Amino acid sequence: MTPENLLVRPRPTQKCTTGCPVLDRCLGGGIPCRSVTEVVGESGCGKTQLCLQLLLSAQLPPSRGGLSASSLYLHSEFPLPLRRLHQLSRARPFGPGHDPLEGIFVHPLQSVDHLLDVMPKVESFVENFKSQFPVRLIVIDSIAALFRSEFDNNPLDLRRRSSMFFKISGKLKLLAEKFDLAVVVTNQVVDLVAPNEGINGLRIGNLGCLVSSGRRVCAALGLAWANCVNLRLFLSRDKEIVSTMNGVGDECGCEPMHCRTRRRLHLLFAPHIPDTSCEYVITREGFSGVCR
Repeated sequence: MTPENLLVRPRPTQKCTTGCPVLDRCLGGGIPCRSVTEVVGESGCGKTQLCLQLLLSAQLPPSRGGLSASSLYLHSEFPLPLRRLHQLSRARPFGPGHDPLEGIFVHPLQSVDHLLDVMPKVESFVENFKSQFPVRLIVIDSIAALFRSEFDNNPLDLRRRSSMFFKISGKLKLLAEKFDLAVVVTNQVVDLVAPNEGINGLRIGNLGCLVSSGRRVCAALGLAWANCVNLRLFLSRDKEIVSTMNGVGDECGCEPMHCRTRRRLHLLFAPHIPDTSCEYVITREGFSGVCR
């Protein structure tokens, strides 16, 4: 047997469509399996909207970019918004008689310790789930909420918190690799008050400074957690003053103006894609990228 025959070819990484071709192109095909993808943004940017869309997209067949799979949604802040999920499902290409809610399993999280207690049960559930649609997507919304009030800002608690980060991410990556599934976690942002670029002068990702709603921000949970995820997506929004008359003034010569929100998705870091970004909108039909 030649040395070439002994080489083990890596498995191709399957990706789950976001449900939008513009977003999929921005992300190199979608959300990758066998990885932990983090979605960062301030409240109201659309983190949960994107997660809901992924819960539905995972059920689509591979020919449509899906995984033909069920999903597990672990929530730490708000329960699953069923009305919005139903609304999004009506805009998806599901066949007649298909109930997308049957492929989504929901479990609440109260604390970091609760998440660690749940992880072995999650592994057992995924491993023993008997269905033609195996669980291949796990969403945690949000990871930051679990740490918000449990740790103080002292050296001992910071070490404990970092230890928890690596323990949780290690278990998530093990699940992702063992069952060839995608893991998505949402994270919040905090105001950046340091004068230097990034966090404590360190640049994390492709953007030296993150800005949303006119504020300099950074992802919550700090540098230790940033090292625990494989991909980081940053959702930002800003106000823009635009004309409503296409440059034509009214009787007084004044041009009517109004304020609109512009949203942008940035890929901050990923092992397989260069830095990229795209504008997006959130409509009744869902979270979708915009070609400019």
